Amino acid sequence: MTVSTTSTVQHRKLPLSKVILRVIWITIGAILMATGLEIFLVPNKVIDGGITGISIMLSFLTDWKLGIFLFVLNMPFVFLGYKQMGKTFAYSTVYGIIVLSIFTSFFHPIPAFTDDILLATVFGGMILGIGVGLVIRNGGALDGTEILAIVINNKVPFSVGQIIMIMNIFILGTAGFVFTWDRAMYSLLAYVIASKAIDAVVAGLEGSKSVWIISDVAEEIGDAINARLGRGVTYLKGEGAYTGDNKKVIFSIITRLEESKLTTIVEEIDPSAFLAIADIAEVRGGRFKKKGIH
Repeated sequence: MTVSTTSTVQHRKLPLSKVILRVIWITIGAILMATGLEIFLVPNKVIDGGITGISIMLSFLTDWKLGIFLFVLNMPFVFLGYKQMGKTFAYSTVYGIIVLSIFTSFFHPIPAFTDDILLATVFGGMILGIGVGLVIRNGGALDGTEILAIVINNKVPFSVGQIIMIMNIFILGTAGFVFTWDRAMYSLLAYVIASKAIDAVVAGLEGSKSVWIISDVAEEIGDAINARLGRGVTYLKGEGAYTGDNKKVIFSIITRLEESKLTTIVEEIDPSAFLAIADIAEVRGGRFKKKGIH
């Protein structure tokens, strides 16, 4: 006789304070994106990539409001996102797109801040990217292109990044026919700037780095990091695959400003130590707070 058991794992609901904070950040992000579009890019006939770029071109060709296309074209991808990433993502995305659509319509009558295309491209791309980054960091999205790329990723021999790049090359290239080729090149510049801004917001601005050190004098190095940098360290047990020797591995979190000093500390104590430093997107919890040093 076989007895089958079913276990259900229930997701914990977010505290109300965190839900409210997430809503606030998504609202701010959507408003920033609307600002970048309607106050800088769209009046100068510069577009962004993805569904946003298609919406801008359709709005220009039909004279309909941009917000209508942003809402209508993104909704099918939100449904796909619900299937792939769950209802929290879908709700956050729907809310963000609604706010974005409303504020693009609200900002549309406002004159552009500048007629200088380069300034509009740089500042529009930067503001738009910060807005999108805030929404992504808080569990949503403002453009369906990435959702589509994730969905079709398993069916084509390309990565998500490559799929997005191919789609955007096509979309940004189309801007040359709808507007002019110089506007298409400015659009490409705006897209690159926005991408960098998104990365900065999503990855964090603190520039935290993870540090891994393997040394025969691990404790001496760990004590020095604690005393001279004010950073806590964790000792892990490691074993050399070739030698079979047991080693202590030091793990710590530092900022990019402390990287040079940490390297100096390690070189002073053990010049032959193995040292690996990598960028890290976010640090939460634990005892990674910096102590005061004297």
